[in-house]
Amino acid sequence: MAILTIQKAAPREEEDAEMVYSDADSDADEQMVLSDDEEDDNAQAANVAAGLVTPGKLITEDPIWMRGHGTYSVGNKTFSSTAGVVTKTNKLLSVVPLRGRYQPQIGDHVVGRIVDVGVKRWRVDIGAKQLAVLQLGSVNLPGGILRRKQESDELQMRGFLKEGDLINTEVQSLYQDGSAALHTRSLRYGKLRNGVLITVPSALIVRAKSHVHQLPGGVDTVVGVNGWIWLCMAWPNSHLTRENTTSITRLEEEASLTETYSDKNEDIPRSVRENIARYANCFKALAANEVGITEDRVVAAYEASLVYPSAGDLIDKDAKEAIAAKAIAA
Repeated sequence: MAILTIQKAAPREEEDAEMVYSDADSDADEQMVLSDDEEDDNAQAANVAAGLVTPGKLITEDPIWMRGHGTYSVGNKTFSSTAGVVTKTNKLLSVVPLRGRYQPQIGDHVVGRIVDVGVKRWRVDIGAKQLAVLQLGSVNLPGGILRRKQESDELQMRGFLKEGDLINTEVQSLYQDGSAALHTRSLRYGKLRNGVLITVPSALIVRAKSHVHQLPGGVDTVVGVNGWIWLCMAWPNSHLTRENTTSITRLEEEASLTETYSDKNEDIPRSVRENIARYANCFKALAANEVGITEDRVVAAYEASLVYPSAGDLIDKDAKEAIAAKAIAA
């Protein structure tokens, strides 16, 4: 009689199950590695977006952000095209360069210099890559704010503003080539007199609600967003101080406009001239130490500079550093 031997079958299903489990486990490991890499990239992008960036640096991979000045995109990634600080305005990403020419934006309060008088327009240097344009129809002329510009006004354009004149103005719009269109349709804007102009890097100017300040010592200042700063003797009825006031009568308006386009400089007392020179060196001290310029810091720097007998003492390197340190601590 034949004897049959029954052997236990090999557990194929378990081996298959183990094989499937191993494949799934390896896929999970790969996904985990990819997820870790993506988290590192996102974390890196978040860190970059919060601080200083260099050209070609990744800012973000999130497609919801719009590309602004100083950036470029490759796919959904946004990179920096210049060295600077990332700024976020709603969903707009921009990079403010540490150095370089001023990039005008609508609404900027700037100081400029007339370089050319053309047909119904002036060309103005505001420190940007291209000259700005001030149209004849964008200024207030003597005789009333709302009156029409006539041919006689075009013939007298150099009587209002000529080459070399400094003006206090605002960026009204931007052309397609990036140049700015200016306007002075306000009594707080116009020709600048009785003072001195200094320039600092535009990146150091901290944007504020107002860029016209009345400083201690009988000095007024216009801190242009373009880095051009005007310091002058304070006057109670100066057009610089009319930021929040309006003219009451037509005669007052005409008198204000006549003053705005005057070329006559007033006699400035010696004490005020010394204060203007002291403020100018304070601005230069803040700029030399890469300190952002605000009204409070300027006043703090001025008060710290009073320990030096003369404004000329402020050009010393140690004095600049001490003044900047006091301004930062204020």
